[in-house]
Amino acid sequence: MTANAVLSPGPPPNREPSPGVSQMVRLIRESWAEVEPQADDVARFFYGMLFSLSPATRDLFAVNMEVQRSRLLRALVHVIQMVDRPDDLLPFLHQLGRDHRKFGVVSAHYEAVGTALLASIKKHAGPAWTESVERAWAEAYTVMASAMTEAAAADEGPAWYNGEIVHHERLSWDVAIVRVQPDHPVPYQPGQYVSVEVPQRPRLWRYLTPANAPREDGTMEFHIKSVEGGWVSRALVGHARPGDTWRIGSPMGRLSVDRERDRDVLMIAGGTGLTPMRAIIDDLAQYGDNPRVQLFYGGRNRDDLYDLEGLQRVAMSNPWLTVTPVLENDPGATGAEHGTLADVVTRYGAWSERDVLVSGSPAMIRATVSRMLVAGTPLDHIQYDPFTLD
Repeated sequence: MTANAVLSPGPPPNREPSPGVSQMVRLIRESWAEVEPQADDVARFFYGMLFSLSPATRDLFAVNMEVQRSRLLRALVHVIQMVDRPDDLLPFLHQLGRDHRKFGVVSAHYEAVGTALLASIKKHAGPAWTESVERAWAEAYTVMASAMTEAAAADEGPAWYNGEIVHHERLSWDVAIVRVQPDHPVPYQPGQYVSVEVPQRPRLWRYLTPANAPREDGTMEFHIKSVEGGWVSRALVGHARPGDTWRIGSPMGRLSVDRERDRDVLMIAGGTGLTPMRAIIDDLAQYGDNPRVQLFYGGRNRDDLYDLEGLQRVAMSNPWLTVTPVLENDPGATGAEHGTLADVVTRYGAWSERDVLVSGSPAMIRATVSRMLVAGTPLDHIQYDPFTLD
């Protein structure tokens, strides 16, 4: 599992779980609460055990395991949040299983992963680990592994797509636009993200979100911000070049707008978290009749709003779209709201009649969603993808 969960606790279950499932969920969450303060040690022990049980799995990962350990635990937290919500959990696991085909993962690997996972949690849970807790974790992992392996086996597409950079434009010292031409169109939906492996950083797969709706020629545009300490993002902004070949994994994520719903939309995007919103807006612009979309686009200063002029041009020809720039640390700037995105959005009220889409850094998503819940926004109206770039 390879991604970063950003919010806890998760939304309520889709339906009332059975008593047996409720007991399993309770045992998993209570035992994890004992383990979570030792998360880094859990991850280190897990990978040490995994590589001991299945030495071949070591070649699936980069030499530097720091990011991978972080991702494992954050992904596990996300699954724990959804364990009693099968309508959300199973689609996520299906996507994850298809995505993991790019690593060459086979069924035997899942057995080793399960053994290592339970051993690591047992070691760090102390007295909280009982036969009932072990049984609950084993049952939950069996469901997870089965969903992932079944989805991987049923996927008839390639394990990954090859794509060539056809355009690299550096907008500033830390932001670049990269356009990639895949050898075959990647079957993503507007708002979804994909994992990529680039020649500058072999085996360091990272998640990127296309900023455009699918096009006839299959080209994908990515807006990439160099992250402090980010091995891949810094390499892409500074050193990616036309002609480079990327590997692109299966699409993931469920961020979307349903045009058939009788509900307007609120979009909240920070920095390059704009990309899924940009892709959805790009898709909606093909139609004459759309729900009203209010986009709050935020950054520390005006320079962070790298695509503001482009969005404003789209809004001029699409009356259903309103764009509000938000600046957190640029008090002298005019033509924008001032404050954090969480501050500004909640000044307008609860937005209880809208579908809400949130995208940005983990901290921004956490702060914004939390503030909106306090303001009265219904939790089941809010969408966000729980994974982000390192």
